[in-house]
Amino acid sequence: MSQAKIGIIGGSGLYKMDALKDVEELQIDTPFGSPSDALILGTLDGTRVAFLARHGRNHHLLPTELPFRANIYAMKSLGVEYLISASAVGSLKAAAKPLDMVVPDQFIDRTKNRISTFFGDGIVAHVALGDPICVHLAKVLADTVQDLNFAEVTLHRGGTYVCMEGPAFSTKAESNLHRSWGATVIGMTNLPEATLAREAEIAYATLALVTDYDCWHPDHDSVTVEMVIGNLHKNAANAQKVILETVRRLAANPPSSDAHSALKYAILTPLDKVPAATKEKLALLLHKYL
Repeated sequence: MSQAKIGIIGGSGLYKMDALKDVEELQIDTPFGSPSDALILGTLDGTRVAFLARHGRNHHLLPTELPFRANIYAMKSLGVEYLISASAVGSLKAAAKPLDMVVPDQFIDRTKNRISTFFGDGIVAHVALGDPICVHLAKVLADTVQDLNFAEVTLHRGGTYVCMEGPAFSTKAESNLHRSWGATVIGMTNLPEATLAREAEIAYATLALVTDYDCWHPDHDSVTVEMVIGNLHKNAANAQKVILETVRRLAANPPSSDAHSALKYAILTPLDKVPAATKEKLALLLHKYL
């Protein structure tokens, strides 16, 4: 199967990468079912990358319905070592205005209906997640945004992304609670994505694209669907430029990442005691430790 070291997961509004050349669609079956859509393998400025529309190209999957494990496993099966997640978010801070870009360094998990690990069925592993984003990949991403110097966009380095279950948006009480925690943005998709990427030993970073203020904001009621859709389209166009340049930089100078050895001390079960079926299912993740 074709390989790519860099993967891209596109969120709301970013269903394809216009600059991709030599494109092939891959229907990948995994032990965890099918991914959200076919993975698109193509070349960005001479570098092979794998792209996946997180909600499917027709945006037919709710956040809760996303096959997170299949998506990350499929990326791993293609040899992906660096994963860039582009995600539409609402802002929890006045300073993070619509069209701004945030490269968060922390997450708060407010989901409740998702499987957030590859492990179980006879094998126990606890990955370290104190720093859930690869700091080196995040720096490349943030530096790229800064250097592109978009007219309407302010870059926010660091910050906390609250991941809620959805699909309904927050109540005002919830929004104010999240603000009281000091969180920067809120979305519905980046967990368990980041956790599973760490278990798969893939360096992961988020490009959070602000579409609007969450409902805490006094001007929120004046936000229209048309405004949000317009911001989605502008964000998607800007995100494609950021991703293209980030891929160039990663290809030229791939950073080291602690994520690439995340399982080294995380697996507690002696591998010779793991059931054969489980070992086979997780062979892609375990092979270098077997």
